[in-house]
Amino acid sequence: MARPTLPKRDTWIDMTPMSDVMVLLLTFFMLTSTFLKPEPVTVNTPMSVSEIKIPEKSVFSILISPQGQVFLDLDNPDDRISVLEKMATDYNISLTEKEKHDFSIATSFGVPMQNFKEFMSLPLEKQNELLPNYGIPTDSLNNQFKGWVQAARDVKGRDMIIAIKADQSTPYTHIKNVMGSLQDLRENRYNLITSLREVSEEERLGNL
Repeated sequence: MARPTLPKRDTWIDMTPMSDVMVLLLTFFMLTSTFLKPEPVTVNTPMSVSEIKIPEKSVFSILISPQGQVFLDLDNPDDRISVLEKMATDYNISLTEKEKHDFSIATSFGVPMQNFKEFMSLPLEKQNELLPNYGIPTDSLNNQFKGWVQAARDVKGRDMIIAIKADQSTPYTHIKNVMGSLQDLRENRYNLITSLREVSEEERLGNL
């Protein structure tokens, strides 16, 4: 007896709900993600067990390289322009609208004011290449770092939070020099950025 032949049927799955879910998830992550700016130099921060988080707004960041170079950053583009204008006035530098705009969207800044015009005239790729070779002057004869801090404080007000980030191999003398400049400006409250170190059970029990 011949076996009956059943008609073949195509299996069809509606993927519309899956596509909707993927789009919603992608939109959620895009709206909630915080994009980190590339830094001019790579630093490996020292470890600590402190879990205090630095706010994401009104932060004046100070980055100290292992060679002692100082780079600065502000989170708000409009504040960046206002601070730059104050520094340009102090050093008798005229600014173009393009220079202001490019500065407001740049990564960390760290060029001496006497090199500012020349540096900003370079293509972006060249700027990123040369920036690690510069640094904000912090020596006693030409301490432009103090000027930037004071200008930022004038623009941001008392809500501004100062955060210092240094490499674990950065000599303490470089860090002390920065902290000394802050103290000269009576900026005695600042945060040191570190990496979180996990505490073992033995260490936790030993601290009890």
